[in-house]
Amino acid sequence: MPGQRIGILGGSFDPPHQGHVHITRWALRRLALDRVWWLVSPGNPLKAAGPAELDRRIAACHALIRHPRVEVTDIERHLGSPYTAHTLAALRQCYPGVRLIWLMGADNLVNFHRWERWTEIMEHTPVGVMARPGEQLRAGFSPAARRFARARLLQRDAAALGHRPAPSWVLLTGPMSPASSTAIRRRGDWP
Repeated sequence: MPGQRIGILGGSFDPPHQGHVHITRWALRRLALDRVWWLVSPGNPLKAAGPAELDRRIAACHALIRHPRVEVTDIERHLGSPYTAHTLAALRQCYPGVRLIWLMGADNLVNFHRWERWTEIMEHTPVGVMARPGEQLRAGFSPAARRFARARLLQRDAAALGHRPAPSWVLLTGPMSPASSTAIRRRGDWP
């Protein structure tokens, strides 16, 4: 519906875990979102090895998150581009009047400047950055944070993010989950 604020949590979800659930609930509350979409990506252009099969990751996401305001989607599979900038542009075209907010962990902000058309993402979509263990300081001094320093909101204004024009972003700090897809794979818990 026009006027809704929808957080887009994109990623490989290889595998999904309680950390994803934690930041989803955190974003819903602190950013005053109406909904969050888990955008399960077919792959990550910045990683040499591909993730597990997409349908398996989608099924794992559905099994993990059961929340009336969270939707799991594989829309990137149908859009034909692995790049977030393209996905967000297509979503804005499909859902005019909906306020999309890109959600990411602080670890992603550290390397955000390596993403394809990353400045376009920041210039067209508000961004909610969620703290990750050991990454807040690095995220706050990342190339993206420095380049868009004037667009940064204070944490106390986080609920306004969905109403602000881009560029605008906020780095939320608070209780964090230590869960990590990489650690789960290393332990062999996601063969």
